[in-house]
Amino acid sequence: MTTEAKSSSRERLLEAAAALSYRDGVNIGVDALCKAAGVSKRSMYQMFESKGALLAASLEEHASAYVTTLLPAADDNRPPRERILHVFAQAESQAVSPDFQGCRYLVAQIELKDPDHPASRVAHRVKENLTAFFRTEAERGGANDPDLLARQLILVFDGASARAGIKADTPTGLLAPTVAVLLDAADMR
Repeated sequence: MTTEAKSSSRERLLEAAAALSYRDGVNIGVDALCKAAGVSKRSMYQMFESKGALLAASLEEHASAYVTTLLPAADDNRPPRERILHVFAQAESQAVSPDFQGCRYLVAQIELKDPDHPASRVAHRVKENLTAFFRTEAERGGANDPDLLARQLILVFDGASARAGIKADTPTGLLAPTVAVLLDAADMR
């Protein structure tokens, strides 16, 4: 198999893992993943030591796009409060998509339940990075307890994502006022 064919097979496996695990859950079978990617199981196991490693690589592959979609650009000079609100506006706009099933990183952690699973570790790191963004902005904005505020914000983010993902509620019109109350209570500028 040529390097180009291997790369293409790898990319197809990563995309199949991303699409199927998000749509059907992380317990999707190896046969279904390989069929969707047009790759043999043997080839899959030559590229990835396990389905868990494939899921982890797929989550890792999409992490930068996830961050780019949610977070304001590094050179965005808006005040910290507005930068935080930007994240929630992005989350709200994603949640109205008919195929939205929640934050893929939160969903993976919930479904896997094992914090030591390779995909759980990737998901945990991505969610920790989002929490760290909230903490940094809270510090920059003069919040009276940046750690507490960051934990509250990730709780609202994940809760809104989960509720929208199961179609129990839509965050439209809820997120900005809810987050504003938390920011005000923390004396956030």
